[in-house]
Amino acid sequence: MTTLSDTQLVILTAAAQRADRNVLPLPGSLRGGAATKVVGALLSRGLIAETATDSRTRADAALNRIWRNDEDGRAILLHITDAGLAAIGIESDTADNAPTGAETAADARPKQDGPAATDAAPTTRTPRTGTKQATLIAMLRAEGGASIEEITAATGWQSHTVRGAMSGALKKKLGLTITSEKIEGRGRCYMIAEG
Repeated sequence: MTTLSDTQLVILTAAAQRADRNVLPLPGSLRGGAATKVVGALLSRGLIAETATDSRTRADAALNRIWRNDEDGRAILLHITDAGLAAIGIESDTADNAPTGAETAADARPKQDGPAATDAAPTTRTPRTGTKQATLIAMLRAEGGASIEEITAATGWQSHTVRGAMSGALKKKLGLTITSEKIEGRGRCYMIAEG
């Protein structure tokens, strides 16, 4: 079981939602030594990886799009790995999700003008069975749903992690509609609205 801090969970969840799986930009409040420490921990655990590009764009803390530059001046990006996706309960939809230097933009900044090239249809992510996210979904689909306390007992997550998973992974990423109602004797219970 992979234990993640709240900050690590936020970083990995945001990266999983990006088409290029880029970890950057980091949350606005995470800068300097704190950013280096969190990224270092994720790198050492293999949950994210560095990717060298052909771009010579300099790392700029204000832009927060390039992690660093190597000794040759090439821009180094960060991306989530399959292990990072698995740590947050998401199955990788490709065999290798690391972007290569040729796949990244020349200056690593999003293009602002011109028509977009024909993009492939986005793939819908489905959670793997046997994960905590799958347990959460099953509990929310059960008759009467589940309370935060019931979910924390079943998953081992803290209550704020449960709320974050419901709003981030389930609502935003998987497009599920979460409803809640107060049930006497159980408190507020959450459920997935079917249909």
